[in-house]
Amino acid sequence: MPSALRWLAVLFVSWCVCGEAASKRNFKCPSGCSCSKETIVCIGTSQIPRTVPNDITSLSIINGSIAEIAEGIFSLMPFLQLLLVNANSLTTIKDDAFYGLSHLEYLFIEGNKIQTITKNALRGLRALTYLSLANNRMRFLPRDLFFDLDSLMELDLRGNSFQCSCENKWLMTWLKNTNATVSDVLCAGPNDMKGKRLNDIPIPPGECISTDFVRHQSIPIQSLSGDIFSFKEDIFVAMAAPNSNSCVIMEWDSIEMNFRKFDNITGKSVVGCKSVLIENHVLIIVTQLFGGSHIYKFDEQQNKFIKFQTIEVFNISKPNDMEVIQIDSDLYFLIVDSSKAGMSTLYKWKDQPDRNETGFYSYQFLHEWFRDTDAEFVEVDGKSYLILASRSHTLKFIHHGEIPDVDDVVAVKAFWVEGELYLALACYIGDSKVLKWANKQFTEVLALPSRGAMILQPFTFADRQYLALGSDYSFTQIYLWDTETKTFHKFKDIYVQSPRSFTVVTSDRRSFVFSSSLKGKSIVFEHIFVDLSL
Repeated sequence: MPSALRWLAVLFVSWCVCGEAASKRNFKCPSGCSCSKETIVCIGTSQIPRTVPNDITSLSIINGSIAEIAEGIFSLMPFLQLLLVNANSLTTIKDDAFYGLSHLEYLFIEGNKIQTITKNALRGLRALTYLSLANNRMRFLPRDLFFDLDSLMELDLRGNSFQCSCENKWLMTWLKNTNATVSDVLCAGPNDMKGKRLNDIPIPPGECISTDFVRHQSIPIQSLSGDIFSFKEDIFVAMAAPNSNSCVIMEWDSIEMNFRKFDNITGKSVVGCKSVLIENHVLIIVTQLFGGSHIYKFDEQQNKFIKFQTIEVFNISKPNDMEVIQIDSDLYFLIVDSSKAGMSTLYKWKDQPDRNETGFYSYQFLHEWFRDTDAEFVEVDGKSYLILASRSHTLKFIHHGEIPDVDDVVAVKAFWVEGELYLALACYIGDSKVLKWANKQFTEVLALPSRGAMILQPFTFADRQYLALGSDYSFTQIYLWDTETKTFHKFKDIYVQSPRSFTVVTSDRRSFVFSSSLKGKSIVFEHIFVDLSL
């Protein structure tokens, strides 16, 4: 080495040594602390000392008022082997709080008020052999909190309020598999688990799997209905859009996984669009307030819907709902009339080309009702029934018997759960109702507060049964069937402005709900599964 460089090297080393010695001579023990060559003990301090010799190996802070451990607060003490922060006011420990402490072996954070520790709070403590978080207020620990602790031999978590629930599922699994010695961790809740050891709790498969509805697509079309149908392996939705005087047909794009416009059937004050599949043909029934109602048939050569038939509407004044019904091999559809002057009318499909009768023709005028709002077809006990809902009268089985009086019913839907038949009745004023069929009659089993409700729609995904209660004045409330209590419980809220329908769409093992909106955008929500233990 050239002499000049050797001299510089010697000068540099001398400077470092002298500087270190000067640092130790000039070090002043922080107020409230006692200091020795390698140890600092602070009692009653309000802050963590920062200006200390970097070769300190032990730091204890006791009975102080320190409220948090922030990122890298100990980074100027790289040779710490023991750190004790007991009986302070700590409520949280943030990510990388112990950054730079690669030699730390013992960490005590006891008797504080810690409720949360972030996931990466202990990152980098690969030499840590003993960790105590005893006597704090922790209910949950973030998943993989101990991931970096390769050398951990002992862990003390006593004196906390751990919940034996899905959020701590990962901890239950970790306790069963770790080689470290861990003090008994007892459940503080829920009540049926209180006092049990966390690592003794069984973890049934699927126990911590829940679901959610996340917004997937917004469609800038205001609609009264959304009728989902499949034709030649493609999925479509027919939307009654009164503001644009049309029935909008949209097709599901299986690559982009969303709806795109396919066709537009123009009309006058369209209030209903309903699909009917007959053999290899698809028909769309379009009801209107003015200009009559019509049936359109899909023409494959033109790749659009063309007018097929004008419907007889002698007794229809204000169409409100449509239902397609099949009884044995016969196909029908019903137009529900909501005016005082009209009559709900049943139409039957005829295919008699020799008599020039191919289409739907009026078959039965139902009993005179006032302001019918909805209809639902059910088959129960080997018989077929039709239920009419009215805003002026009770509901009735046609030619059968009355259902208990329910005022101001705007929609009725039938559904089955665990082999039992139920009715969901949406009421604009008062409570909406769920009725159960038993002993040859329907009886009320659930009342749902629902001012302004226009739809109470049942739908199913896999083994989960939901009810969507849509209102003009509040968020849509989703209820989930509880298999243990045999009733529906509030699950979550989703927002759709003035919803009018909720319809299931399933594509490529993904599930969606299409919701039409009278005053805003129609929304597609994706139904997803969520692991609550993550």
